[in-house]
Amino acid sequence: QVQLVESGGGLVQPGGSLRLSCVASGSIFSIGAMGWYRQAPGKQRELVATITGVGTINYADSVKGRFTISRDNAKNTVYLQMNSLKPEDTAVYYCSAAVWATAWGPRVDYWGQGTQVTVSS
Repeated sequence: QVQLVESGGGLVQPGGSLRLSCVASGSIFSIGAMGWYRQAPGKQRELVATITGVGTINYADSVKGRFTISRDNAKNTVYLQMNSLKPEDTAVYYCSAAVWATAWGPRVDYWGQGTQVTVSS
């Protein structure tokens, strides 16, 4: 089994910054793509940003230029630096990871428990 644990959420004023972290632990041979998703009240979960094992990055249009995703493969950790936060960024943020427990697979996608980000004055 694999656990993903997020941290770094909280309350911040509009224009402020937060840095989210997500650490994967457990039976891990390798990790492929890692990502951040968010879900606001009454809305569907949506992609925020993803990063592959070789560093290819994709962002949602709504966060381009404000958020930066990165990863530390040695620490099995993915980060999300969020700048210029807006009230519409308020949501529960979830990390995800595509994990192989052995060299011969299969790949299993895991999710963290989520961390609340609230942008409000």
